[in-house]
Amino acid sequence: MLEGLPPHRPTHVLRLDTNERAARAMTDLIGEVFDPTETAVAAFEAEDGKSWHLEAYFSEEPDEEAVRELIRPILGDAADEATFAAIDQQDWVRASLEGLKPVRAGRILVHGSHDRGRVQPNDLPIEIEAALAFGTGHHGTTLGCLLALVDEVKRRRPHRILDVGTGTGILGLAAARLLHTTVVAGDLDPEAVATARTNAAFNGLANLMAFYEAPGLRHPLARHTRAFDLVFANILARPLTRLAPSLARAVATDGTLVLSGLIPRDVPGVLSAYAAQGFRLRRRRVIEGWATLELRRGGAASRPR
Repeated sequence: MLEGLPPHRPTHVLRLDTNERAARAMTDLIGEVFDPTETAVAAFEAEDGKSWHLEAYFSEEPDEEAVRELIRPILGDAADEATFAAIDQQDWVRASLEGLKPVRAGRILVHGSHDRGRVQPNDLPIEIEAALAFGTGHHGTTLGCLLALVDEVKRRRPHRILDVGTGTGILGLAAARLLHTTVVAGDLDPEAVATARTNAAFNGLANLMAFYEAPGLRHPLARHTRAFDLVFANILARPLTRLAPSLARAVATDGTLVLSGLIPRDVPGVLSAYAAQGFRLRRRRVIEGWATLELRRGGAASRPR
């Protein structure tokens, strides 16, 4: 599980081994106290099946004693065992590469250059090199959205697609490769947009991608009413809630909206925000502690699967 997306330029990391209860409590606490665009915390089970590893990434050097005092009510004296270290950028890229394991959804295979040998003849591969805009521990959201794309294509063939908060462009590139249609993809981070453009060119999909740099849908490419058959927004709960009116306006009358970047406790609040815009839940997936929601406009809500 991971709270917040890894910062694009992490400079320091906190590491600690603890138990599951404490790891989950600290994940929640650090995710609430720190700006999610500047800090991310990941907790995952160790190979021994008993202990848990916790890693918190910071875009600036943290106040170590303040962080220790923050987690001390959860850990007690074990807070003193937390280690802090500066991150060499080359080490971060290498760690990102190690964390970039292939992600498969149907025929779509997202992989790094080190896993080209895993591509099968009938696959639709998307090669994403390790980059600071991709990060580690984030595949539950990516896979949830890719599976939602596969679901949608089984029902119908969307022609107009929007990817809000595109990051490295994975979802937009997968949709373009699968559907051979133009995809509009945007992000507020210029580094993410530059990375996505590079990935599009490398995968031979630049002619099918229309990128923009702006927050949310505040760009002429995205600001169209009921124009998109399929809309992805793989970000975080708070911005998803704020974007509910603009995302709702963008989805075609019979379109599908896919939301991710949510931990399960976020789901009720996000669903409420979109219900107010006339959307109902069609399907919910939880993968690696991340929830992905498929929403449709109007009508009675189907039973979540």
